Amino acid sequence: MNVIQAVKLYITKMTEESGPGMKVILMDKETTSIVSMVFSQSEILQKEVYLFERIDSHSKWDNLKHMKCIAFLRPTSENIALLSRELRYPKYGVYFIYFSNVISKADIKTLAECDEQEAVREVQEVFADFLAVDRHLFSFNIVGCLHGRSWNQNHLQRCAQGLLAVLLSLKRRAAVRYEAASEPCARLAERVRDLLRREAVLIDNNMPLNGELPTPQLLIIDRRDDPVTPLLSQWTYQAMVHELLTINNHRVSLAHVPNVHKDFKEVVLAAEQDEFYAKNLYSNFGEIGQTMKSLMDEFQKKAKSHEKVESIADMKNFVEAYPLFKKMSGTVTKHVTVVGELSALVSRHHLLAVSELEQELACQSDHAKHLQRLKDLIGNEAVRDHDAAKLVALYALRYEKHASNALGALVDALKARGVSEALARAPLLALEVGGAHARQSDLFGLRDAGKITKRLFKGLSGVENIYTQHTPLLKDTLEDLIKGKLRENLYPTLGGEEISYGRRPQDIVVFIVGGATYEESLCVHQINQANPGVRVVLGGTTIHNSASYFEEIKSAMQGVHRIHTRHIRNV
Repeated sequence: MNVIQAVKLYITKMTEESGPGMKVILMDKETTSIVSMVFSQSEILQKEVYLFERIDSHSKWDNLKHMKCIAFLRPTSENIALLSRELRYPKYGVYFIYFSNVISKADIKTLAECDEQEAVREVQEVFADFLAVDRHLFSFNIVGCLHGRSWNQNHLQRCAQGLLAVLLSLKRRAAVRYEAASEPCARLAERVRDLLRREAVLIDNNMPLNGELPTPQLLIIDRRDDPVTPLLSQWTYQAMVHELLTINNHRVSLAHVPNVHKDFKEVVLAAEQDEFYAKNLYSNFGEIGQTMKSLMDEFQKKAKSHEKVESIADMKNFVEAYPLFKKMSGTVTKHVTVVGELSALVSRHHLLAVSELEQELACQSDHAKHLQRLKDLIGNEAVRDHDAAKLVALYALRYEKHASNALGALVDALKARGVSEALARAPLLALEVGGAHARQSDLFGLRDAGKITKRLFKGLSGVENIYTQHTPLLKDTLEDLIKGKLRENLYPTLGGEEISYGRRPQDIVVFIVGGATYEESLCVHQINQANPGVRVVLGGTTIHNSASYFEEIKSAMQGVHRIHTRHIRNV
């Protein structure tokens, strides 16, 4: 169950089936991202691909009949129209066309009619219709999938098609389960079920029968059930980079960093292409500092060994080691630059104090103490406006029902501090979208005696690290599912699929409507490590940091009246 490997196999197949010779890859905006997430440009060049073209660009090249064209496109009406125009006046010698998902017979007929010069050699469906972020993590890069409690219809269709592609690429015939209290989850589950039925023949041809194995499960859950996780500062390398600098399709912009070298204004952080990053993406910030020192020491040792190049043998050794040496030099500089900027942000904006209160708001209940500390941090100019708004949002969720709730006064304090109107509204919108009325779960463990006991013991035994006390709700949900204890009335299976409840599932795809986080990705990684034989893959409409989560809830509430916070005026 490796989504990166699944996409890589499809792209390798495309480049090999066209045979030897110079090739161009013709893509759309989304398939360009799908390819760039799993292959570096140098890796693609090794497959005799010398040109990358966008189907929606007006290319300056007129006639390239000596080149083979591999078209890799999503099967949208816009792409069919653009490809039809391309085939009427073909620039390339021959075309091998691959669609990232199921294409209709009518669209195939349209393309055939436009191929008057018989340039098309192949038309195939490959199921690489998602962004493979990590081996166990995928996304559709959609922020703002809902309006109120209803889907944006284009996004609903995109997610359903994408989930069909995930199951086909992983060759898993899954039963579909969903969060019963969530209408968006129910709608998506129905749409996926309809696609699975419609493509029954395709599924039969693509997938091995499970035989005696437990039925794989696709579990669709709602971000609103856990609005806390996306609001927390992170302290593992990958999640911290995303929270403080933002990772966009493996790319991180450092253009704002003073005196940064021009080669490092944008850096790529991809585990498949960067050994240091692969080893350390789940390391905490303290460990990263130690590891960076070891990397620097190793680099300096190697640099010293190349200082004396006197004999022919020395030259030969240096030339042979040079590519590795140069690569290592780039890796060291890149990570020193990134970690240096993270460190500067942590100290400049008092992020340790901010994070400590965030964790306490998420995991403990002490209203008077939390309120006082929150007021102190809002009054501290070194704390960023965004972090102040995050803390008030966490307070709003934790103390929603508290008799001495001071949310109105805290929103006034944000405004007095001079935050933007959007940030002043963010805590209220967080409560509208993810408050107790919207949640199926007992997020803060207020109703479940077992959870209260568990938290009490955790508090008594002490926490190893005050900055990582919180565990996402997803962990409990997945552990229940793996043990066969996930309640059918809360997470029903959509009619028709046979599912063996007594048997523990081994293959699970869990999808979060409203976006996943890197903290949840770490949680899935740990579950996979702790449960040999169990394979969990996590997906989300997007991968959130707190800034994109605020955008998500703002989009959901656009034009929607506040009901649960309307007593708080002037915002």
